[in-house]
Amino acid sequence: MSEEVDVANITVDRASHVEITFTDHKVCRFELAELRSACPCAACRNERDRGGVAWPPPGRPPPELTIVDAQLVGAYGLGVTWSDGHSTGIYPFTALRRWCGAGQPDL
Repeated sequence: MSEEVDVANITVDRASHVEITFTDHKVCRFELAELRSACPCAACRNERDRGGVAWPPPGRPPPELTIVDAQLVGAYGLGVTWSDGHSTGIYPFTALRRWCGAGQPDL
């Protein structure tokens, strides 16, 4: 059984963070690097499941990271296009709310 959460407001600072206010008045702020590192797409998840790092690229310093575009994916989540060209991850609002409450990603 999945929990449902409702979002009251989303603020996207393309150079810094994403802030989500849920209807229960919980405000959650996610820094860009932590969001990108926890990308929930199949390729990034697969890399993490194998013990690797999905982002930043191993052996290189992290590139400057910004959000090029962000869009709602129905009432389900947030889609992000990153400055590194990655755009396949959809961040479900339920997972972001759990992450905020637990202090660690659960995507």
